[in-house]
Amino acid sequence: MTDVSARERDSRQRDPKKGSTGPLARLSLFISQILDELRKVVRPTRQELVNYTLVVIAFVAVMMFFIFGADWVFSRAVALVFGQS
Repeated sequence: MTDVSARERDSRQRDPKKGSTGPLARLSLFISQILDELRKVVRPTRQELVNYTLVVIAFVAVMMFFIFGADWVFSRAVALVFGQS
């Protein structure tokens, strides 16, 4: 037996005549595989979503202040080096 991936094995089980199907059958198989994968998706609860959103906002705020501070320090350093105030 040849070494095949699980995805190929699953698609062969659904469609044993894999090579001899038309484009509409392949499209149908593709869409059914997409729907199978979407059924496996675990969606966050409302509380998890709020927590994730707050973490992202906090991280963006921290990075914004860090970049602002670094820009301010570098602009002051350049002004001192080149004699501008």
